[in-house]
Amino acid sequence: MVKGSSRKAKRADGGLLPVRSRMLTRSQLKNCKNFFHKLPLEVLHIILDHLSVLEVSVFCLASKEMTNHVVNYISTLAWRRKAMLQNFHIAACPQQEYFKDLGLLFKRCTMLLPTKERLRFTLQKFLQVPCFMQEACSVPNCIGLVRYGVFLQTLIAGWDDVECQRVFISLCDVTNLLHRIQSILTGKPGLKCYQELELRYFCRQVLLDLSPNQLECQFWLVHLLKPWPLVSQAHLLLILYGPLRPEGAISWHELAVQGLPPDSLWDLARAILLLFNKPELKDWTMQSTIAIFEEITAIPEPWHMENVARLLVLCGTRLCYTVLASRALCGRLQEISKIIVYIVLVCEKDGYQMTWAVKLVQQIHAGFSSAIEKVVFIHHLENMFSEVTREFYMFNVEGNRLDNTEAFGTLCLLLHSNAQFHAKFLHLLLR
Repeated sequence: MVKGSSRKAKRADGGLLPVRSRMLTRSQLKNCKNFFHKLPLEVLHIILDHLSVLEVSVFCLASKEMTNHVVNYISTLAWRRKAMLQNFHIAACPQQEYFKDLGLLFKRCTMLLPTKERLRFTLQKFLQVPCFMQEACSVPNCIGLVRYGVFLQTLIAGWDDVECQRVFISLCDVTNLLHRIQSILTGKPGLKCYQELELRYFCRQVLLDLSPNQLECQFWLVHLLKPWPLVSQAHLLLILYGPLRPEGAISWHELAVQGLPPDSLWDLARAILLLFNKPELKDWTMQSTIAIFEEITAIPEPWHMENVARLLVLCGTRLCYTVLASRALCGRLQEISKIIVYIVLVCEKDGYQMTWAVKLVQQIHAGFSSAIEKVVFIHHLENMFSEVTREFYMFNVEGNRLDNTEAFGTLCLLLHSNAQFHAKFLHLLLR
């Protein structure tokens, strides 16, 4: 008699019956070991070495077990050297897409972790990259920060404000960012030139410039400004967005002594508008923006009036009127009259429609409650045209540090802009 273990089912005609395949339940399938589980860890790492960063990230979607394998793999020093350290300063390395894929890899392999642990794991991996340690990167014009910014924006895409706030806190912890900002803001503008530029490039290339929309850029900017008092906020805005000299340093001195080129203040105007156009921001009001504007134009000392006027023109009608009207309410008629004269000059220099300046004056004029105040305002404005013209003439006659041709050209522009302004003003008045 054949033992049970070796018996085979037979049909009635003596043939063998087919063996029914075994059906597995879900719990049994879950407990089954996959193919990669049978491989030694070293062999699995060799396989992963032959895959692109994006392909490795796909493995994380297979199972929790594969996610753990990938986490162990990217935690090795060999992988960090190959995938991160060697690629930051290689110009031939695919720039944006590679670091987007890297951000996607970390996004997928940490998606089961709480936000705090995700950030700790991710940011610690980048601590060994010299670009993110103060004064550690020796490569001129380092492109590592831009690549880190691409990585970070990919990692946090779709996160809500609470999670992004944790990102900011974690980033400050690992980079010592707030301490670095404080050490710069407590010093005189321009005293720590290298540190100012280092801070500017880090904040803009990692957080601000690569933000996918204005709301996210605004979020980072507000979080950078909030920890500091008003004067320091203005100082920090100038470090981040102020005009640069040809050699790269911030133009602290030039802001006070001469008119700067038309495009040099555009970045600063854009940053101010980013704050001003959203007065509903928590802990941020329209008055906050106006106060910051007042502080900005006095750092490191009161600006050349042409630069004040140009910044107002770049900021547009709404902010320009709000700033001038707030000064008018405080009785600073002499001051706003001089700014308006320089706004007229800037419109002529930079090619703006003179009608814009005329309508601005009309708005301010209409804001005065009594006829006497309106007459006094016009009186101050007309006297200021004469006074500024006389200043330019004396500046040209007595000699100056600038080329005389340039000074004389500016005087001619002022006279021409004065004529254009009054022609437009009379045209609107008499039609």
